[in-house]
Amino acid sequence: STVLCVSKMETDLSGFDIDAPRWDQCTFLGRVKHFFNITDPRTVLLPERELDWAKVMVEKSRMGVVPPGTQVEQLLYAKKLYDSAFHPDTGEKMNVIGRMSFQVPGGMIITGFMLQFYRTMPAVIFWQWVNQSFNALVNYTNRNAASPTSVRQMAISYITATTTAVATAVGMNMLTKRAPPLVGRWVPFAAVAAANCVNIPMMRQQELIEGICVKDKNDNEIGQSRRAAAIGITQVVISRITMAAPGMILLPVIMERLEKLRFMKKVKVLHAPLQVLLSGCFLIFMVPVACGLFPQKCELPVSYLEPELQDTIRAKYGELVPSVYFNKGL
Repeated sequence: STVLCVSKMETDLSGFDIDAPRWDQCTFLGRVKHFFNITDPRTVLLPERELDWAKVMVEKSRMGVVPPGTQVEQLLYAKKLYDSAFHPDTGEKMNVIGRMSFQVPGGMIITGFMLQFYRTMPAVIFWQWVNQSFNALVNYTNRNAASPTSVRQMAISYITATTTAVATAVGMNMLTKRAPPLVGRWVPFAAVAAANCVNIPMMRQQELIEGICVKDKNDNEIGQSRRAAAIGITQVVISRITMAAPGMILLPVIMERLEKLRFMKKVKVLHAPLQVLLSGCFLIFMVPVACGLFPQKCELPVSYLEPELQDTIRAKYGELVPSVYFNKGL
């Protein structure tokens, strides 16, 4: 019976496609489930050898040569780790801080302190700089890696994005000095939203200049499109602002009320840790929800592409390629 069981397991795996999504990526709920899985913050604590094992298992599964006795659950777990730690374009291991699975631990600390220390100018400047430095690394790590970016471009992009964030925060802080305290608490979100509109396009400007690789449904490269890059980057900007919005808009309201309680007035040292903890509670849900707003593998009708690229595709493929696909990044 053992032989029959192993044989049956091998038969089951023979039709197993490790790259097939577990949940329907055409639906919002399916994408949210997918990103809940791969943005699991616990994966950032795993040792390098376990991530390397996951990559080996995924590659072997793609070639159909998994070790005898391997179970589907093992392959699904390996794919989860692979998707969380390796870039979908290059297959290279991403730096830990830039991974989407690090958004909760990294984002909760930065967001919590930004919301807590918004009153003094030095604190505003420091935490906005920290946040945009973090965002710049995340944006670069999760770009469409088929479009190389020079060190000079990255430096200019980083300086522009951080300057925008700091200038927005400082300017709004000065304008809201006489406004109600709650309005001042919303300044960090306004600065973050404005900076995201600059940081992401700047860090990924090469995609807008050169275009990103678009493919047919069989994953064959068929050209470079600037319009596809613009659509993908716009979707990422919307996702990032959505990711930050609930925590940075609702948390100030919650803290405004909590800080009026007699108990909270006595333990002011706990205000910052509490904001960090509450920020984490928001981000646990908002990271996968925001990432799931749009498919990571976008579909775009050929008629939406640049005229010259449309002509090239139709001359080579006729009407056989009605749409193209591309990785929008995260």
